[in-house]
Amino acid sequence: MRLIDFRHQINKRKMTEISENKFDSLNTKVDDLINLCTEMKQENQVLKVSETKWLAERKQLLERNQEAKAKLESILIRLKAMDIS
Repeated sequence: MRLIDFRHQINKRKMTEISENKFDSLNTKVDDLINLCTEMKQENQVLKVSETKWLAERKQLLERNQEAKAKLESILIRLKAMDIS
């Protein structure tokens, strides 16, 4: 075997190893992205459930606030009526 052919084979192996390393690295990165996407989807679902609960609680608090406001206005009207008489 000639020296030039031997060098060519070594260079070819090195390029194959580099290409395999790059492929493995890319494959790992893609797997990491898939896992991250899955985690983010799960977190998003949890956040949506939490948002729904907070919105329901907010609605309930607004209703209670409106009821308290109406009662207070009623009390003020009665107090003014007592003052007039």
